[in-house]
Amino acid sequence: MKCTHAPTGVELATHVEHARRFGARLKGLLGRASLAPHQALLLEPCPQVHTWFMRFSIDVVFLDQQNRVVAVAENLVPWRISKLYPSARRTLELPCGTLQGRVKPGDELIFN
Repeated sequence: MKCTHAPTGVELATHVEHARRFGARLKGLLGRASLAPHQALLLEPCPQVHTWFMRFSIDVVFLDQQNRVVAVAENLVPWRISKLYPSARRTLELPCGTLQGRVKPGDELIFN
């Protein structure tokens, strides 16, 4: 699956892994050395993330049911926890530096 930023047409990720099961969401990116460029993890449901035990920083996009951006956390470093966003249904985790300030609350992301 791919992820595109609808307002600009910029492809944020060409390979999006979708974690829907509890075990897959719980593991998330733990145990990985990094995320490859153009790779991402979509967690669902997920209104909050943490980077405990992770070895690298990530960019995070919190999305509502219609894939509209609720919030963005760029450069979430290891051993941190994000804010809780009750209206977020999905969370997209990307390599640090992917977003570069391009994605804002209210924007739409397209997954196909």
